[in-house]
Amino acid sequence: MAKQFLTRKGIEFDEIRIDIDPTKRQEMMGKSRQRTVPQIFINNDAIGGYTDLIALEKTNRLDGLLAQS
Repeated sequence: MAKQFLTRKGIEFDEIRIDIDPTKRQEMMGKSRQRTVPQIFINNDAIGGYTDLIALEKTNRLDGLLAQS
């Protein structure tokens, strides 16, 4: 759902498949302190998962974060 939302909004993103790259899994867990996916990062800052992404959108803060990148 996160990928669909970002695509609809016209936001480019990099998808990192942690299921096929164990080193990336460890890196994600170290940065986000989370084990669940997706973990979304903006400007190298962990913002959380899909519900956190949508919360940023609903509070009109997402575009501001994206403008900083």
